[in-house]
Amino acid sequence: MNSNNHQGASYTPNPKKPLTFVIEGKEYETFDQYKTGAELKQLAEIPLDTELFLSISKPYKDELIENEKQVNLARPETEYFFVKKKLQFSINKKPYTWYKQFIRGIQIRELGNIPAEDDIFLDIKEGWQDDQILNDEIVDLARPGKERFFSKPRPTEITIIVNARPHIWKEMNISFEQLVVLAFGSYDNNPNRGYTVTYSRGWEPKPEGTMVKGSIVSVKNKMIFDVTATDKS
Repeated sequence: MNSNNHQGASYTPNPKKPLTFVIEGKEYETFDQYKTGAELKQLAEIPLDTELFLSISKPYKDELIENEKQVNLARPETEYFFVKKKLQFSINKKPYTWYKQFIRGIQIRELGNIPAEDDIFLDIKEGWQDDQILNDEIVDLARPGKERFFSKPRPTEITIIVNARPHIWKEMNISFEQLVVLAFGSYDNNPNRGYTVTYSRGWEPKPEGTMVKGSIVSVKNKMIFDVTATDKS
């Protein structure tokens, strides 16, 4: 840990010997006497909008290092930098650190190198169904406990319920028009013919809703659709 004599310390570094410093427990070396907060964050792959601190010995407070601030790494003691607000989670049992409260499904997929044909799930405690995480879904990592994500190959087919009748479906999405065809055998473009489609047991954050002409929804196993036809004449 450093004392609070940062400004007055007199020390001449050996230019042939690299300077050592630590960010988030990982040791780094450089021949640059000064580095900005932004450069330190980039080295450690920490987002630029995250607060980075320099550890200072008590009773003094740790120093916030702004992005543009230059830090002298040639002082006698090793400098230790850290982030106060960070969240831990795992993907397929491999630990990760995230510096924001929220993470999107696509970011989980990229971090974990999960192929597009695999589904991502949030592990829910025993007795409850695991929550599938879609690419555009946002997950709050600040909830109690450490979130555990895992992936598995997507089923080649699922069952959806249309007007109380089960249908095998092999695509990720289904359209308004496709549902009408499943319900009535064909889609009538007559302007006097109208259709209403509602669904339930769908994906969060909107498991229930109404579809309109031209719309699509992501499907899940045993998702329920109700399709009705109306005559406007």
